[in-house]
Amino acid sequence: MIETSAKRLLIPVFLTVFIDLLGATLVLPILAPLFLDLKNGISPIDFTQITDMQTQIPLILKQRTFLFGLLIAAFPLAQFFGAPLLGAWADNVGRKKVLLLSLAGTLLGYILFAIGIHYHMIWLLFVARILDGFTGGNISIAFSAISDISTPETKTKNFGLIGMAFGLGFIIGPYIGGKLSDPNLVSWFNFETPFWFAAILCIVNIILVIIYFFETLKSFSTKPLNVLQGFHNIATVFHRIELRSIFLVVFLLTFGFSIFTQFLQVYLIQKFSFTQSGIGDYFAYIGICIAITQGFITRKLAGKISPQQAVSIFTFTLSLALMLVLAPQQSIYLYLVSPFIAVSQGILSPNLQTIVSNSGGETEQGEILGINQSVQSLAQGIPPIVAGIVVSINMYLPIILSSIFTCLAWLTFVLLCKKIRTPKI
Repeated sequence: MIETSAKRLLIPVFLTVFIDLLGATLVLPILAPLFLDLKNGISPIDFTQITDMQTQIPLILKQRTFLFGLLIAAFPLAQFFGAPLLGAWADNVGRKKVLLLSLAGTLLGYILFAIGIHYHMIWLLFVARILDGFTGGNISIAFSAISDISTPETKTKNFGLIGMAFGLGFIIGPYIGGKLSDPNLVSWFNFETPFWFAAILCIVNIILVIIYFFETLKSFSTKPLNVLQGFHNIATVFHRIELRSIFLVVFLLTFGFSIFTQFLQVYLIQKFSFTQSGIGDYFAYIGICIAITQGFITRKLAGKISPQQAVSIFTFTLSLALMLVLAPQQSIYLYLVSPFIAVSQGILSPNLQTIVSNSGGETEQGEILGINQSVQSLAQGIPPIVAGIVVSINMYLPIILSSIFTCLAWLTFVLLCKKIRTPKI
């Protein structure tokens, strides 16, 4: 049974995560077309000035793809420095204050990004993503709050419910983002529109947190803050033997899956000629599968298999499912492959989150989840730079690399994490 305090918190945290992911996923169908649509994207090109289309267009696209990769990398690399500070500070002053600061940074990031698109200021896009990344600890703080009020028996179920909010945001966000940027639906819709809509959602989120989110932290930490906390967190992983293996799994899994999620848009555009609206529809479909998985299947499995067993099984199935994406030659068949990815990831994510959370004590949940965020941010920051280069060689390579690194995460967990003991929940 979920405790009374947990019941009171689950609704505002559910809404916080849902609205936050709704705003964040609005932009998923937009970023790749923003750079790869040479006619309507940022800094549009006058094709009448290009004398050698066959030579110059591929070169321009390679440059744009690399720039797209750098922009994606800007957010997690900034988060590598910012999220640990927010996590440690949340242990010092409480979850609510830091969550509000994080949401304020997200709001300003959306506004600056919209302005950057309007005035074709690519440098401002980078400023916006760096600011949003540095202050982007919304989800990890929400998980810390859930961890504060969960028992070992209810933790995976509660994480699964929050994962359902993630899934619902993933359904509606990309769909709306694809439609709001499509001028064929409404004449004044463009690449800016979703970011202004996301900013409005962020304001709503801030209001909800102020009114309904109550402080969950009971024991406040007194540890001093460190600007280089991200590097300290990575060093902590190496020095604490009980953390080393599980965070290596987190790194490899995040590295592999990030390549897939960050460059799936490019694959859809280059192989199947998807528009931003079509990309939004496809991501929404994946989100439906994730929401069903985490809202129902994960909660049913929680009483039957341990988090360790779930991670061992579904990391392997995820690596296989990612490779299946390369098989379809027609876009309609992608919809048959995607549920295998969504179910594997939907079950894997909350169970791995439980193992990570259980690796720390009650008074260091913010620190442990901050370390987790540092590892994930580092693992998310490298792939777009690598994939931005390899995708110019072959559009299949990012997905192949994604499957390989996910398989390495599975092997690492099976071989090095045998001694992990977590309660069946």
